[in-house]
Amino acid sequence: MTKGVTAVSQDVYQLHMTIFYICCVIGLIVFGVMFWSIIHHRKSKGVKPAQFHESTKVEIFWTAVPLLILIGMAIPATQVLMNMDDTSEADVTVLVTGSQWKWHYKYIDDDVEYYSLLATPRAEIENKLAKTDNYLLEVDRPLVLPIGKKVRFLMTSDDVIHSWWVPEFAVKKDANPGFINEAWTRIDEPGTYRGQCAELCGKDHGFMPIVVIAKPDTEYRAWLTNLKAEQAQAKAEEQKLLAMSMSMEELMAEGEKVYLAACAACHQPNGEGLKGVFPGLKGSPLTIGDINGHIDIVIHGKKGTAMQAFDKQLSLRELAAVITYERNAWGNDTGQMVQPKDVDARIKSAI
Repeated sequence: MTKGVTAVSQDVYQLHMTIFYICCVIGLIVFGVMFWSIIHHRKSKGVKPAQFHESTKVEIFWTAVPLLILIGMAIPATQVLMNMDDTSEADVTVLVTGSQWKWHYKYIDDDVEYYSLLATPRAEIENKLAKTDNYLLEVDRPLVLPIGKKVRFLMTSDDVIHSWWVPEFAVKKDANPGFINEAWTRIDEPGTYRGQCAELCGKDHGFMPIVVIAKPDTEYRAWLTNLKAEQAQAKAEEQKLLAMSMSMEELMAEGEKVYLAACAACHQPNGEGLKGVFPGLKGSPLTIGDINGHIDIVIHGKKGTAMQAFDKQLSLRELAAVITYERNAWGNDTGQMVQPKDVDARIKSAI
C-alpha cells in the first residue's frame, strides 16, 4: 500500500501499518509461546501433560486481552472512517456515472459534463503495436480537479455495478444503478493520477480506466472556462448542421471512427457481434430495415439489454454518421444516409 497524495490516503496508510504491526506483534507472541512450549515440554524430556479443565482465570484472560486489543484498534480506525465519510462543505461536486464501459463526469456547480473513454489504440490491444507505459490506463478526456480544494463525488451507474477507484486518493466507491454513494478527496500535489473500475462489470471491465489531472486553482478555472466555451460552440455548430447535408463519404468516414470507438467493443469491428451475447449488425433486420427504428435504438437504447442510449454520449453529427455507417458497411449497402436533422427530429419526437 502506498501513501498516496491526499491527507486521507496517508491516514489510511498509517492505519494500515499500525494494524499490521499489531498483528505482527501478536503473531510473534503467539507463535513464540507455541514453539517454546513444543520444545521445552516435549515427551522426550519426560514432561507429562498438565491436567486442568475450565480455568476461570484463563477464560477471563484470553477474552479480556483480545477485547482490549480490538478496542485499541477500533479507535483510530473509526476516526479515519468518519473522516472518509465526511463529504460536507465541499468546494467542488462531481457526479460520476459508470456506464459499460466508460465514465461520465458532470460538474454540478458549473453545468458542464462529458464522457471519458479508453484511449488505448485498438492495435495495441490486438498486439499489432507495442504497448505503451500507460496501456489501458489512458483516456480521451480525463477528469480535471483543483488542488487544495475539497472535491465531493456522487457515484451512480447507468447499468450494472461499477466501482470508481483511484489508489493515490484512497477513494474506492461502488457506483450502483438507482443509488448514489458519496466520497471526497482533497489533492495536495498537482499531477496525473490513474485508476480503474474495481468491480467486475462485464466483458470489457479491464477497458474502463480513470485518469485524473490535478491543477492549481487558477489553471483549473481557466480549463473550466475553456470547456464551457467549447461546449457552447459545439451546440452552436450542431444547430448550423441542421440546415446542412453531409455527403456519403463524410458520413462513412466519420461513422467508422465513431463505430470503432463506441460500438465495436460489443458488436465487433466486423459487425458480426458475439453470438449469444451481443447481436450482429451485418445483415441485421435493424440495420437494413426501418431506418427510423434504427435511429431510435441508437439514440434511446433498449431496455433490458446492454444497448445504451447514445443521445447524450454522441453529437448529432456523430449519431448521423455512425447510423449511416452501420446501414452501409459490411455489405449492408442500403444506400441510405442519415443526416443530423433526421436524428434531431427523432429525438424531439420522443420528448
